[in-house]
Amino acid sequence: MNVITGFIAFTLYLLSSLALLLRLRKQPFFSNKALLHLLLPGFAAVLLHLFILQQQLLGVSGFQFGFFDAASSVTLVITLLTLVITIKRHTEIFALLIMPLAALMLLAQVFSPSSYMLPYDAPQGLKIHVLVSIIAYSLLALAAGLSLVLSLQNRMLHNHHPGGWLKRLPPLQVMEKLLFDAILAGFIGLTLALLSGFVFLENLFDQHLAHKTILSIIAWLVFAILLVGRFTLGWRGRIAIRWTLGGFISLMLAYFGSKFVLEFIL
Repeated sequence: MNVITGFIAFTLYLLSSLALLLRLRKQPFFSNKALLHLLLPGFAAVLLHLFILQQQLLGVSGFQFGFFDAASSVTLVITLLTLVITIKRHTEIFALLIMPLAALMLLAQVFSPSSYMLPYDAPQGLKIHVLVSIIAYSLLALAAGLSLVLSLQNRMLHNHHPGGWLKRLPPLQVMEKLLFDAILAGFIGLTLALLSGFVFLENLFDQHLAHKTILSIIAWLVFAILLVGRFTLGWRGRIAIRWTLGGFISLMLAYFGSKFVLEFIL
């Protein structure tokens, strides 16, 4: 059942992406109503993705939450946020990049057995910690993606090549506001994730958690410095992009790096 539903969601993600691509090639700008019609298959895919995620995660004796389960969960949250932002800010290019990635991660989850389980009788605080961590990671991953797009946008403008796909993006000021909105929301989520970890987990510096905890704290410090620099010194442009990517790389190593090592290497 999940395989069939997964292929339907996969097809809908790609269908929405293809519709966006073809429409953008013919008409750079179009109304919110037309855009919503193009994104409807994407929203339908998100609903099916959520249904599959719920089916996959509920095991016999606990929540199945392996590497690809986590990756699929993160891409689902990012895709939903991206589709909503696209309707409001016309960031169709970003939606074109995210939906195929979500489609691939969904299929990877469907066809990959989970190797990690969170028991149903686990403390409620631990479940909250996991949920908040996923949301925080998703928001900061979205910020990292926006920073990459912003970097290309900056480079093309500085090289006096404002045409092509660049003219289909919102102005730099709007992109920077989206970036820092995502960073601020993700930073709050990361703060709550770390606090809940210290409160509800017995020892965050155990051997199998120490590197994850240290890298997460480093990421928190990077984003904290970036936000302070933004609101006190007006940091923007390349400085903001570098700090965003640096913080996200540390967080990615903490979250997915540790899961990959524990599940596929050790």
